[in-house]
Amino acid sequence: MSENKYVVEYSRPEAERPGTHLVLLLHGYGSQEMDLLSLAQHLPDENITYAGMRAPQPVGHQFSADSTGAYIPADAPGYQWYPLNQSLESDIRAIEQASDYVLEWVESQADTYASVSLLGFSQGMGIATSMVRHAPGRFKALIGLSGYAVPEETDYFHDEELKKTELPVFFGRDQEDPVIPQDYVNYTYDWIRKYTDGIKVLYAGAGHGVSAMEVRHVGEFIEVKILGKEPVIRASKVAEAAGE
Repeated sequence: MSENKYVVEYSRPEAERPGTHLVLLLHGYGSQEMDLLSLAQHLPDENITYAGMRAPQPVGHQFSADSTGAYIPADAPGYQWYPLNQSLESDIRAIEQASDYVLEWVESQADTYASVSLLGFSQGMGIATSMVRHAPGRFKALIGLSGYAVPEETDYFHDEELKKTELPVFFGRDQEDPVIPQDYVNYTYDWIRKYTDGIKVLYAGAGHGVSAMEVRHVGEFIEVKILGKEPVIRASKVAEAAGE
């Protein structure tokens, strides 16, 4: 693996990372590796390392059918995990290659950490859900914010195997999110219900973003599902409070 093709920023210095639980942060379309690290200061830090990874392509890059991988070396003001059109449609092979790109890095790092979990925002959630579907049992938990699960049929996804792992999933969004199409949302709800041990919570006024209450709930989810602490408010009650 070529180390220099990955740009990753951490919440902890290298000497303090071994033995902690890794939460890999996957940013949205057109953003960069530091974007979600700003959330880390509001999330549990005891025995947790947060790592923000830069997506592998400059935003606007178009997928080539001859492509053999996701990585496109270029400096840009923003990055994408895979190309999108205005309807958020993409070539499934581009999504698979981007997922493999991140999984390759995870496998190179996994022995350092007690566990690996994923937090993806928007398009980053598309990658995070694709990764857990391809590699059931590899991840301890998944947090998806204002995003979606890719609504494609492909042999790359192993949903029935994933179902057996009872993966904890937190899905937070605003019912009025203007970016993610409703059919993608409906598919994601259905996927979470069928194949994961997941909850979905709505945050009015968040738009295509993350609210303060949502960050608090994510912190509680991390404490319970990743660190194994006793819940202050059970996840099911959080969902009920949000009107789900």
